[in-house]
Amino acid sequence: MTDCIFCKIASREISSEIVFENDEFTAFKDINPKSKIHILLVPKRHIPRIADISKDDTKLMGKMMLQAKFLAEQLGVADSGYKLIINSGPDGGQIVDHLHLHILGGEKVGGAV
Repeated sequence: MTDCIFCKIASREISSEIVFENDEFTAFKDINPKSKIHILLVPKRHIPRIADISKDDTKLMGKMMLQAKFLAEQLGVADSGYKLIINSGPDGGQIVDHLHLHILGGEKVGGAV
């Protein structure tokens, strides 16, 4: 999608503080962090929201969770704990229409669900 900010970050059209990248994902620091560590992990393929995934995306979503685990280890929060959040749609708090996973940590993260 040409006007998606996360697609532009993943393709390096827009600069961001990227902490990880491979063929399928880009991870970068959130510009409005909600904790000491706040990373967004986005698939490079544009998927608007979780409601738009299909059975064909099962492997991609599994890889996304595994990559979040590896990032938590790399960021030094795997042992102390971290929170993973996927917002979906306007009522779910999603601001950018590109599926993304928030990784929050580095301090006690409130709002247990």
